[in-house]
Amino acid sequence: MTYKKLTSLEICAGAGGQALGLENAGFTHKAVIEVDQWAAQTLRLNRGDSGPHGKWNVLEMDVRDFDGKPWRHKIDLFAGGVPCPPFSIAGKQLGADDDRDLFPEALRLIDEIDPPAVLLENVKGLGQKRFADYRRNIIIKLEELGYQVFWELLQAADYGVPQLRPRFILVALKKEFSEFFAWPNKVPHQVTVGEALKDLMAENGWKGAEKWATNANTVAPTLVGGSKKHGGADVGPTRAKQAWKALGVKGTSIAEEAPSSDFTLNSEEELPRLTVRMGGVIQGFPDDWNWAGGKTAQWRQVGNAFPPPVAKAIGEQIKKALRKRPLTKSEQPAEPAQILQPTLA
Repeated sequence: MTYKKLTSLEICAGAGGQALGLENAGFTHKAVIEVDQWAAQTLRLNRGDSGPHGKWNVLEMDVRDFDGKPWRHKIDLFAGGVPCPPFSIAGKQLGADDDRDLFPEALRLIDEIDPPAVLLENVKGLGQKRFADYRRNIIIKLEELGYQVFWELLQAADYGVPQLRPRFILVALKKEFSEFFAWPNKVPHQVTVGEALKDLMAENGWKGAEKWATNANTVAPTLVGGSKKHGGADVGPTRAKQAWKALGVKGTSIAEEAPSSDFTLNSEEELPRLTVRMGGVIQGFPDDWNWAGGKTAQWRQVGNAFPPPVAKAIGEQIKKALRKRPLTKSEQPAEPAQILQPTLA
């Protein structure tokens, strides 16, 4: 059977992690929207001219200014990584009171575009009890628009990404497609930091790369990139730095390049540091993905990205649902999100 090509429109695209994953799942991007100048430049560097399904239409603009009405019924999947600071455990968790909360804009655009499918990702903090009313209102709104809503906490490491990175994923499908949706099955083997980075650690001739990779035999902690107001180019807070040290990585700063051929073999003397490219690989990007801006701007893009392999795995399941392919024996039907009773003030 020949299927029509599926199309997508993405807001808050960042450096392109979700867009790349959805592209790898077979979606053609009609518009990719990002307000940050360096992230938008990263998108243009990698897909501004060409791509497996054609070049991306990169729109550098505030999503609040984007009009979805011209796109009504022309898009199969509306996707986005709405900003996480309103719900991040590392932030103040202001939720709907945070001016960076763009869920209302996402809901506006979903209403205007009326796509068959929706994919939105956020940090696990959105799943906390304190945001139950917020989640409830989102579910009610989407159900009013004719969607069945699914919400699940997924770990990136379960989908081939060499770090933990829990993400709260919302998938919404028009009712005619919802019975065909299942969350993706986990990969049989979790990729370790050593497996992911051995070649990059060795690219300048460091003789200790093989031993280092053998010892870096677990997945990494969640990478963070900081915000425009806070955070520089390092692996994150003290606990994260300690976890990286256990993996044989110095996390106080980000290196310009991989260890040189004469870099010490004695881990008591010095540990290698990550480069921006290495951080991208830890996030699941290909090592030839280009990053725009200075090192701090690049690292912010890396740390705030949605891992492409996770987006691909979810995108493939959405594609199956939109094509109404029956679930296989190994797939469990996704459980619809529950509307909880409002909490008392």
